[in-house]
Amino acid sequence: MKPEVSLGMGLATGVLVWSIYQHAMPSLVDHRVGDPDDPNAAKAERAATWTAAGAVAGISLLARDPTVFVIGGAMVVVLSFWHRHANMVNPLTGRATTPGPGVVPAAEEVDPDLIHMG
Repeated sequence: MKPEVSLGMGLATGVLVWSIYQHAMPSLVDHRVGDPDDPNAAKAERAATWTAAGAVAGISLLARDPTVFVIGGAMVVVLSFWHRHANMVNPLTGRATTPGPGVVPAAEEVDPDLIHMG
């Protein structure tokens, strides 16, 4: 493909990936204020990632252009990271936590100086 067509196809694929995440996932704000390490959010993120990766692979194979794959794949990686990170944020502290049982501390265990109010 010509470079201007290749870049346009790559950007269109990136927009398609973004729209898949917008329709398959709750917003990042909803992830950040919900319980950390929510298994339902993790399953929705995996489904969106596989759907978007499949779309990128299919379009890349049809277009036979690596630019489409690179731009679309980068969008999948970035959006997957954003949603996984947001799913691990503890709303009481405003910081990411490690996955596992008991990641939400009881109210009496939270240091008020660590609560992020912004």
